[in-house]
Amino acid sequence: MRADHSPVSIFGVPTDVGAAHRGASMGPESLRVANLAEAIARRGVDVRDLGDVVGPRNPLTGPVGGYRHLDEVVAWNQAVFNRSSNELTAGRMPIMLGGDHCLAIGSIAAVAAHARAQGKKLRVLWLDAHADFNTSDITPSGNIHGMPVACLCGLGPDVLVNLGAPGPALRPDEIRQIGIRSVDRGEKRLVKEYGLDIYDMRYIDEIGMRRVMEEALDGVDADTHLHVSFDVDMLDPSIAPGTGTRVPGGVNYREAQLMMEMIADTGRMASLDLVEVNPALDKRNATAKLAVELVESLFGKSTLMRD
Repeated sequence: MRADHSPVSIFGVPTDVGAAHRGASMGPESLRVANLAEAIARRGVDVRDLGDVVGPRNPLTGPVGGYRHLDEVVAWNQAVFNRSSNELTAGRMPIMLGGDHCLAIGSIAAVAAHARAQGKKLRVLWLDAHADFNTSDITPSGNIHGMPVACLCGLGPDVLVNLGAPGPALRPDEIRQIGIRSVDRGEKRLVKEYGLDIYDMRYIDEIGMRRVMEEALDGVDADTHLHVSFDVDMLDPSIAPGTGTRVPGGVNYREAQLMMEMIADTGRMASLDLVEVNPALDKRNATAKLAVELVESLFGKSTLMRD
């Protein structure tokens, strides 16, 4: 049992305001039903569930200037930024339960500001089927859950790029994207232009998950704040059907477990997003249960006791 983690604060963000499909707003409660807090506590970690932050309703309107629901997205992300910042300042590890992946703008902006204040390096692992590097000029939908990485890197509206603190929150060399297999045409040009470090499914197939994780975690040390942003659509839909943007050919169960165990081995994870669980599309809460199992591995659960 690992007992060396910072105390954990869980909070929910019940909105699907940045997504194309309704239902991710129920994700936080589905993860609670799957006993997330209890699973982490089994690893010897002090856990508090702070309940949900609040924000505006989903207006279900079309894009304006290339963005759907921009004002509402800003409001929810500001609430996430504030809650995450408060918990980091208190010496606790924030775990943000989404909701859709646009909410990572607020959580990662808070983490980036905290890391800078502490004089630490930042490493973000973006576990996702999608690069999420769209902008208002190239987006096919206007859905902001397809734009958070771009916004964090400075490509987006000022209200999101400068959320909570003058941005950009991230440099492209601070993020590693793993499990990618769906990138829009305009995104392909942008991710190449900005030099994002992307471990797509072909690369994982070619060299294996162990080497991928060794490369993605290279340089992580005691002076690093490691943030994990876990979108469950990284997983293959055959094991994680309860998400709104399913893409075939994703990470399988054993690859996902190895990924989480290798992150745990670093002992450096200091914040976590768990997003895009959609119980309206799930089967008997299977996706939330699997997500909880993988989070438990992030906190040190493994098949055998290892040195």
